[in-house]
Amino acid sequence: MLEPEKLCEYLMKGAVVVVQITPFEDKEELDIEGLRENTAFLVEKRHLGPLMLLPTGSTGESYALNDEERKKVIRTVVDVANGKVPVMAGTHRAGAKWTAEHSKYAEDVGADGVMVILPYYHIPSEEGLYRHYKKIAESINIGMMVYNNADVSKIYIKPRLLKKMVEEIPNIVAVKENTPFIPTLYAQIKTVGDRVPVIQGRGEWWFAATAFLGVKGYVSGYANFAPEFCIDLLKAGMNGDYARLKDLIKKMDPLEEFVAEMNEKYGPTTSIMSYPYVDMYMIYGVIKAAMDILGLHGGHMRLPLLDISDEDKKKLEKIIFEKTVLAKTR
Repeated sequence: MLEPEKLCEYLMKGAVVVVQITPFEDKEELDIEGLRENTAFLVEKRHLGPLMLLPTGSTGESYALNDEERKKVIRTVVDVANGKVPVMAGTHRAGAKWTAEHSKYAEDVGADGVMVILPYYHIPSEEGLYRHYKKIAESINIGMMVYNNADVSKIYIKPRLLKKMVEEIPNIVAVKENTPFIPTLYAQIKTVGDRVPVIQGRGEWWFAATAFLGVKGYVSGYANFAPEFCIDLLKAGMNGDYARLKDLIKKMDPLEEFVAEMNEKYGPTTSIMSYPYVDMYMIYGVIKAAMDILGLHGGHMRLPLLDISDEDKKKLEKIIFEKTVLAKTR
């Protein structure tokens, strides 16, 4: 288990944070053996470059897991990682008490840190938001990453409050920043980036577009099945190799275009969030289908999110094997 200072140092150098999917079988049962194999696959790739595993996050459909399932997923990933790759567990609900209890559970089973998303449902005051994170952080001795994501919470930690939190809550070790507004992202980096790493939370394209601002790596769902590609992208960004970044992102275009097609096909969206916030999440079904195609364990989505159809899976298979380097993973 890494001490908070060591975890902060690890992430400050740049890392791909793999937001792990949670595999479900035909009747939505938790596929623990599949999760074990998926995690072992990622642990085996640690020689490629800096990875961190993040189970029970949004990509892992944490909201759709009951308490025991969430604990089982966290424990399984920690056991398989066995200290070889850092593990940061998603331990968030809207209330501080539940989140603190599950954060303590993650610590007890050996996680290196926890990720805590903004409290959702009721909108708190800035003081309430500050106390929320302070209470959770004080319940554990491991590091905490603040997940600053307005897409799923309706609220946002602005630079002034984030500065106070980072200065006064010592075991905050990173910020996963999901703003789609680049000047705001830059303001966050200028405000806290000398103390804790600001991780690009919106994936590969956004990392490539903002690497020059000083983000320290990025969060990736595609790394569940394409860690080589994702590490290559990380290294290009951290080394300032923008020609390489451009080339890698272009090779990702067919997959990104397919995700956009699935969002359109399975829409229309019910979101009232304004552009450019995320309004559809078919990407998770695409990731799971890609994992199945490549011999990993993607499995099914849990409602209310949807799987893609068998017809679309055949189209995805062709894209993976004929049009994108993302297939070269096994």
